[in-house]
Amino acid sequence: MELITIILSSIVLLYSILMVQLIWGYGKIKTFKTTTIEPKTAFTIIVPFRNEAKNLPRLLASFSKLNYPHELIEIIMVDDFSTDLSERICIRWRMEHDTIDTTLLENLRLSDSPKKDAIARAIPIVKHDWIITTDADCTVPKNWLLTLDEYIQKHQPEMVVGAVAYKVKNNWFHHFQQLDLLSLQGTTIGSFGLGKPFMCNGANFAYTKKLFTSLNGFNGNQNRASGDDVFLLQKAVNHSPEKVHYLKHSQNIVKTKPENDLFAFFQQRVRWASKTTGYQSTYAKLLAVIVFLMNLGLVVGLWFVICGCLNLSIWLGVFSTKYLVDYLLLYKTNKYLLKGQWLLPLASSIVYPFYSSLVGIYSLFGSFSWKGRKFNR
Repeated sequence: MELITIILSSIVLLYSILMVQLIWGYGKIKTFKTTTIEPKTAFTIIVPFRNEAKNLPRLLASFSKLNYPHELIEIIMVDDFSTDLSERICIRWRMEHDTIDTTLLENLRLSDSPKKDAIARAIPIVKHDWIITTDADCTVPKNWLLTLDEYIQKHQPEMVVGAVAYKVKNNWFHHFQQLDLLSLQGTTIGSFGLGKPFMCNGANFAYTKKLFTSLNGFNGNQNRASGDDVFLLQKAVNHSPEKVHYLKHSQNIVKTKPENDLFAFFQQRVRWASKTTGYQSTYAKLLAVIVFLMNLGLVVGLWFVICGCLNLSIWLGVFSTKYLVDYLLLYKTNKYLLKGQWLLPLASSIVYPFYSSLVGIYSLFGSFSWKGRKFNR
């Protein structure tokens, strides 16, 4: 029992130190203050999609409401062999909104990553230096480009990471996913504040074509089905860290949809977790290992409690410590992304170690499905 207690105590201590660092880093990223300046930056928005007929109308409707000069916007939609009406929806929208330069391409499969292939397919023909990627199941705020343009004019970055949040229904499963995403977004912001960024979300990710070319694009990661975002970010951080920025502003938050199906949710998280072994950042690898050990430790520790090998009060102390530091980071992130909606993640925090441990273990050995296709890790 003493050895188990020492191991659990050591893990929760390391975990708490890392979380407190992220909380401190989060506080260093200040909300961007906008003014009124003339828009100057020309953007190319790239949207890879596959069988998104249900979601594309909402995304395209949000594009049509963008408060930004149409002559400074180019949209490239890349169809990854859809079998539904996605292509027809894009064609109809393009005809109805001919003031926005819109191109529809078919994807070319050149690697094990269809999304990287789709983005790489579009980049050679982009007309503007600034590229933004987003996903077909998202919607963007009307001042999305206006806010990004002002930040670029004032700070001259070459890569800008923005936030993503779920638009949820009032059920526990959706709220669980929201909390999970909040933890990832909080970690992203905190790591930027620490000067050790390693995460981003391709649904709200901007960079210059010049930077993409200088980094040799996705070369070196084509064998991974996912990671069009984080691997490019980590290459950019290694190449020009001073040019990689996080934009914190309410008008730069892209909304997306949570999964409605448990299996689809699990497969999505396995796909996300499968990127971890390819991280270049030592800090990111350390954080991933400690987070995994913390969650697995709680699961195994509970089993030891049931078997009588560990005192319940010790397990509760470890759980409570983790809950407290997690809550502090979630609370800060919740204030930014969800404007301080009521947050009491006790039930989710009990379930989370089991879910996280299962996803982590499965991602190391199993395959996953995505958009009707099966991929190896």
